[in-house]
Formats: sequence, C-alpha cells, structure tokens
Amino acid sequence: MRFAELEAVTVDGYGTLLTLVDPVEALRRALSEHGVEKASEQVSLAFAAEVAYYRPRSHLGRDAASLAALRRECAGVFLGALEAELDAGSFAESFVAALEFAPVPGAVETLRRLREHGVTLAVVANWDCALREHLVRLGLDPLFAAVVTSAEAGMPKPDPAPFRLALTRLAIEPTRALHVGDEPADEAGAHAAGMRFAPAPLASAFADWS
Repeated sequence: MRFAELEAVTVDGYGTLLTLVDPVEALRRALSEHGVEKASEQVSLAFAAEVAYYRPRSHLGRDAASLAALRRECAGVFLGALEAELDAGSFAESFVAALEFAPVPGAVETLRRLREHGVTLAVVANWDCALREHLVRLGLDPLFAAVVTSAEAGMPKPDPAPFRLALTRLAIEPTRALHVGDEPADEAGAHAAGMRFAPAPLASAFADWS
C-alpha cells in the first residue's frame, strides 16, 4: 500500500500510542504518604486487579462527575486487593497521580512521518474522558485532528461506534482510512466500521510504505 491510497490513520490509545510507566514504586510512595507500607509484589498484584476492573469500565468515565466516581471505584479495588484500610475517596487522587504515561517507542516519529505525507491522524481508544489531558501533557495533542474515546462514543471497541464517530469528525470515507491497534478488538471494530487495519507497533506498520 502507498500513502496516496489513504486519507486518514487512526491509532489505538494504550499499547499502540501510549504505554504506562511502571507505577509500582510511585504507588508505594503514595501509600506510604497515607501511612500504609506494602511490598512491591503486593502493590503489583493489587494494581493488576485494578486494571482488570478498569479496562471493561473505562467508557463509564464520560464526564467529570462519572470519571471521579470511576476513579474512586478503581482506587477502592486497589486498596481492597491490598487489604489497606484507607478511604478510597481520599486516596483516589494520589492513586491517579501515580499513573504516568509515555509514548510507545517509535510511535511519535511514525506519526510525524504520516503527517508529512499528508495523512490526517486521529486517536480511537477505549479510554475515559481524560485521554486528551494525557496527550496535552505529553505535547501530542497537536498531532491529531480528532481524539475519540469509548467514553464519548458510549461503547468500547470492538463496537464500531468509536470508529464511526472518528470518521464523521474527519469527514473521511471508511475505505480511505486505516486503523492501527494491538488487540483483536481494534481489528474487529475497524473492519466493522469498513476501515482497513494494520497491527501495531506503529514503527513497523508503515516501514515499507512509500
């Protein structure tokens, strides 16, 4: 395939565009500041429990109020897995502050290359409404003509709703767009929306394109 065949590329959020910096030590420090001391292994297991709870519910964080509620629930799951007697509401802010995201290696360089070839970019992610804040913090927001989350679309991938919303905002036909993602939900959702699909990582997805 050639760049000339595409008008837009949409990218998945977590795992394709962004990755999470190991949060265990930051979470240990946050707990310690609240008077709770836990081993790294315990924190790691508790965080895995929180991730398992959050992922299928990320779309429920639609606005400030629902996001705050979701974050309290997630902090509660984390604390419960640790058997830590802390109030989830008072710990939620510290919990979220310990989570730091960074670009996946090679992703930003690839996106800039796509922009240079005249390709319009968008993010289509299973994420709560705070995704754009992370992109702004990392200086990535200007790369994208649209940022669509499952929270905004009302349904998570593999439902095609997030993809269709992105295509509407970009005013681009599905056959002229390609989605890059790292999970089966990305491929299934993109195809359901009539789009092409390429597996992550971004750095290799376009390596042979001209």
